[in-house]
Amino acid sequence: MNDYLLSLILGIVEGLTEFLPVSSTAHLRLSELLLHISLSDGYWKMYSIVIQLGAILCLPVYFRSRITSFLSTFPSGESGNKTALTHPLGLTTVAFVVTAIPSFLLTKVIGKHLENISIIGWSLLIGGIVMWIVDAMHAKSEAAGPTGNSKIHTWKMEDMSLPQSIWIGFCQIFSAVFPGTSRSMSTIAGGQLAGMSRASALEFSFFVSIPTMAAATLYTLFKSLRGKGENPIGVSQIDAHGWIVLAIGFVVSFIVAYGSVAWFMAYVRKRGFAPFAVYRIIVGALVLVFAARLAG
Repeated sequence: MNDYLLSLILGIVEGLTEFLPVSSTAHLRLSELLLHISLSDGYWKMYSIVIQLGAILCLPVYFRSRITSFLSTFPSGESGNKTALTHPLGLTTVAFVVTAIPSFLLTKVIGKHLENISIIGWSLLIGGIVMWIVDAMHAKSEAAGPTGNSKIHTWKMEDMSLPQSIWIGFCQIFSAVFPGTSRSMSTIAGGQLAGMSRASALEFSFFVSIPTMAAATLYTLFKSLRGKGENPIGVSQIDAHGWIVLAIGFVVSFIVAYGSVAWFMAYVRKRGFAPFAVYRIIVGALVLVFAARLAG
């Protein structure tokens, strides 16, 4: 297949799945496998990092007004009752730190798991079941709204507490260690279990992903381009064709991810996460069957 077309396909896959609770890592790895891309090839490993960065960069653009508002009210908040730790930006930082330290220490374990199709399959399947159960538990409360007798006590990201932020950061570790779990799924389900509404948990999930994913992606990309780490590739080894392929994947991933985030924010407020849970269960089961055939 032509490399440009290949890059277009992978950019679309990354953009569509990065922020949906279906695991972009799983879909990208499976796409690379089905398209016969060598996972041991340093260039294509770096390519997957670059297109992920493209998807990440859509978030500051999409949430630019919210970010500007938070920056202007830091640290006391709009109501004046916040601190540097309890302000939305402080809570985002706390969740990032809680996730980042263990994830960094487990870098080697994470790297090994990324290549394991069985782990990806089980993570998709189990994560889908968990997401379905958690969302069903809160469906009536979501329908009742803030004025009803509800299990939900946090309807806006601005009303989050420090313990909720720490808990979500902890939940996010699972998505780093077990590819296929989905960082989005972990933070959303974790937020709902902590008494957050779908909308507030989803928005915080997006905000936490900005520093978390940017740090992990840039660190891995830096090592790869410096010719260090596993299957490295130095900048000098990339020719003009290689840079064009990277540019296509980066731009396509950014554009598709932006549209995906806009659609997802509107969809979830009305319909919840059940369809994504069902999708995860079906895909997870198919991946496990595929993994069993590869092993056999």
